Amino acid sequence: MHTYKITAATRTLALAIGTFAFAAGAHAAGDKDAYNQAKSSAKATYEAAKAKCDAMKDNAKDICVAEAKAARTRTEVEAEATYKGTPKAREHAVHEIAEANYKVAKERCDDKTGNDKDVCVKVAKAEMTKAKADAKASRVSTDAKVDASKDKREADYKVAAEKCDAMSGDAKSACVKQAKAKYGM
Repeated sequence: MHTYKITAATRTLALAIGTFAFAAGAHAAGDKDAYNQAKSSAKATYEAAKAKCDAMKDNAKDICVAEAKAARTRTEVEAEATYKGTPKAREHAVHEIAEANYKVAKERCDDKTGNDKDVCVKVAKAEMTKAKADAKASRVSTDAKVDASKDKREADYKVAAEKCDAMSGDAKSACVKQAKAKYGM
């Protein structure tokens, strides 16, 4: 039974990442109004969800509250990552979402006992660790691609600038100016 829950948690994380990727494309980085609106929406949704949890008891209530907190965290950190628009911010968002999902999974494990509970907690922890590792790998890969792209542009600029050295006067100036514009120098 817990295999399904972990699979569902994994799907939830994948959906959150997919939603985040879509949201990142939907709002331009630095859109302060969208960021503030998402935070307000997250708070209101959290308060409504938490109010529903008040009618519950014991671990069901704890799970409900953890899910409400996870949903709020997810919305807020995705909005923040979109607002900042950096690979590091996206990595941080995935870390926070993974931690929130871990807390939910851990609460679900509280209904179990003995070795079943221990295994459940270990599986939840492993899912969080995997999500964080994937986020870090993605950021490092993105950073490497950005660095490689910059190096390539600089190399191409140096070639173009060298070709301009064969010219003189206004032609050379125009050539250098064009090369700088083309390669962002």
